[in-house]
Amino acid sequence: MSETPTLLKPISALRHFLHSSASGGILLMAAAALALFAANSDVSQAYQHLLHLETGPILAPAIGAMTVELWINDGLMALFFLLVGLEIKRELIDGELADPADRRLPIVVALAGMIVPAIVYLAVVGGDRALVRGWAIPAATDIAFAIGVMALLGKRVPPQLKLFLATVAIVDDMGAVAIIALVYSHGLDIGALAAAAGTLAIMAALNRRKVKALTPYLLLSLLLWFLVLRSGVHATIAGVLAAIFIPIHKSPGVPDDIESPLHRLEHALSPWVSFVIVPVFGFANAGVALGGASLGAPVVIAVASGLFVGKQIGILAGVWLAERTGFARRPYGVGWTQLYGVALLAGIGFTMSLFIGGLAFPGNAALVDEVKIGVLAGSVLSALGGFLVLRFAVPVRR
Repeated sequence: MSETPTLLKPISALRHFLHSSASGGILLMAAAALALFAANSDVSQAYQHLLHLETGPILAPAIGAMTVELWINDGLMALFFLLVGLEIKRELIDGELADPADRRLPIVVALAGMIVPAIVYLAVVGGDRALVRGWAIPAATDIAFAIGVMALLGKRVPPQLKLFLATVAIVDDMGAVAIIALVYSHGLDIGALAAAAGTLAIMAALNRRKVKALTPYLLLSLLLWFLVLRSGVHATIAGVLAAIFIPIHKSPGVPDDIESPLHRLEHALSPWVSFVIVPVFGFANAGVALGGASLGAPVVIAVASGLFVGKQIGILAGVWLAERTGFARRPYGVGWTQLYGVALLAGIGFTMSLFIGGLAFPGNAALVDEVKIGVLAGSVLSALGGFLVLRFAVPVRR
């Protein structure tokens, strides 16, 4: 009996997501390597001059004139977070996390995978008040980078293992967004916040009236970004807030429904985010001069340890705890050695860790550089470790 298109659609959607993430992750690796070369070569001054070049007006008095770096971190990354928000909403309403039972394992694992790295970070920096603000840096996972490493392994990684990592990373993203909104916002402008709330109310009204056209939502999202930028809440949060109000049509078995505004926007954004925005962010934020770096600095050790040690302990402990208590079971046909490889790959915190590091220590270039070195060290160790474990792991026989 031939398979129907309805049954094939979800597999196609999953493969499309994993393929785009894998390709984007490999491109991100290249962008990070290029940034390191630029920061440690004769073009280092030109590289820094480009990032700090003033290219726009003062949109928010708190951050001053817009520079190339600000346009990337506060502007382009808002589109990255918009895509993150769309993916979270789709998975919760019409995807792999729509069934409450399917949310159990990713939630437990993601929480453990965020809490343990934070504890490791705080244990290393001790009571140094100046460094405590960076506790969330090793808590996030870079799904594009991790899936990119998996792509290098080909068929040695079963699809259910990739899906497990993807769903854990989606829940992880929810936690990272909450941390950015609650911990790394400052000097709030109540007037701008009220106007942002009004903009969201208009988007909600359009949603209730079943407006399917994306143009009004996109225009209101742009206004929302400007208001959130002025409010003191980090501007990228506007992307996630806007995603909440993009309409979605529940379509079981047809995740690419062209009538669904959310699906249309997600598919339009995905290639731009994967192949342009994230690599550009990596190029702008991974460049650090290694010559004058202190590899033994507390922040470097804390971040690297949180990613490489804390993540693998947290992920494995979360799976073990869920199974031990009967709360949830690990993916079918996946052994503990393969799960250990995934736990290591979860320690690749590149994009989100660099992003949070810049928010944790604003204006302190020395500490931000130490964060970058710690993120690079922890991510590289995690990538190599995860690759080797999965490369030689014996597949579980069903």
